[in-house]
Amino acid sequence: MKLVREFLHDRDGATAVEYGVILAMIVIVIVVSIQGMADEAISMWDHVSEESSEAMGSN
Repeated sequence: MKLVREFLHDRDGATAVEYGVILAMIVIVIVVSIQGMADEAISMWDHVSEESSEAMGSN
């Protein structure tokens, strides 16, 4: 019975879960940021490609 009581009062698992949630949130923010930057980079290079094609006259 003492083992069960100690298990119920143990807070180490809760702390690990909290750190896991914080880490998951950080990863989500990083992934969303990278996706946004990738979209901008793709748009920029598409524009460069279009302008280069027009300048070279190969529409």
